[in-house]
Amino acid sequence: MTSSFPTNNRQPLRLLSIATVADLTDLSTKTVRRMITRGDLRVIRVGRQIRVSEDDLSMFLHQRRE
Repeated sequence: MTSSFPTNNRQPLRLLSIATVADLTDLSTKTVRRMITRGDLRVIRVGRQIRVSEDDLSMFLHQRRE
């Protein structure tokens, strides 16, 4: 049986909660929320939930690397 969906090697988009982002970056959730409010960190809204894609978090961290 063949699939009607295109096949590619991309991984599914992994969405992280604010608490998870805070844990991964060793920051407080309040700091993560401030970064989101300032527009520094992009988010995806799913209903009333706020999520950060793993790719966006990686890009954010890479841009701030010294």
